[in-house]
Amino acid sequence: MWKIALVGGGGKLGMRIAEKLQEVNKKENKYDIRFVQKEGRGRERLEKAGIKISPPEEALPDAEIMILAVPDAAISEISAKLVPLLPPGAMVIGLDPAAAYAEVMPIRKDLSYFVAHPCHPSIFNNETTEEAQNDHFGGVAKQDIVCALYGGPEKDYEKGEEISRIMYGPVTNSYRVTIEQMAILEPALVETLGVTVHIALRDALDKAVQMGVPEAAARSFFFGHLQIIIAQVFGFVGYPMSDGAQLAARNAFSKIFRPDWMENVMRTERIKESVAEITRKK
Repeated sequence: MWKIALVGGGGKLGMRIAEKLQEVNKKENKYDIRFVQKEGRGRERLEKAGIKISPPEEALPDAEIMILAVPDAAISEISAKLVPLLPPGAMVIGLDPAAAYAEVMPIRKDLSYFVAHPCHPSIFNNETTEEAQNDHFGGVAKQDIVCALYGGPEKDYEKGEEISRIMYGPVTNSYRVTIEQMAILEPALVETLGVTVHIALRDALDKAVQMGVPEAAARSFFFGHLQIIIAQVFGFVGYPMSDGAQLAARNAFSKIFRPDWMENVMRTERIKESVAEITRKK
């Protein structure tokens, strides 16, 4: 039975992880779960659910795994207090690469360090139930995950991946990457670029409605076309978009994007700056 200390279990993601671990325990009684949570709404949620809160001094000295379900900006301060309490051989699991990539967490040579992050359910999936089809985060719908072991013996990768598959389950594929590669995926690819582009798309949709297009018609037209555009651009279908669409995209690209946009987003130095901003305490 693994002794797991879940730090921040009262948060949105922490509650999801707690539920997944407890589901396993109902079948196998596989984990000894301790909940470490500071005062506030998260603690109130756990107490309301009848979950016992343990002080770090009790939960951590013999814990085999510590899961940090806390905001990126808080990891530096929290880990500085908690990591020294762990016994030799324990594993620290983070849920995002930012803290590891920014090196804001104290690193002990006698501990293992692991990061796992969900890919979230793809827009191209084969879910058959309404609940799964409407699950955009993951946990009901199937999803993939990415994992990285960035400290500790190689044999510990399997342990970290096993816990990660449960935390984010049901999981289809688990991809092993490095911390650097995970940081390229997030924040650079998904947040810095992906979120920004989609905010621009939303603003353009709102503008179309302001220009007189009925909102229901605009949203239906837009979301339907987004799916086929993604399918065509990323090769999910075997036919190209129309000549007119390709011409419109070529003519508009330089008007929308700066010539150096790729360097400003996907350059290693810029990714490091972005991660530092994310992990900096407000």
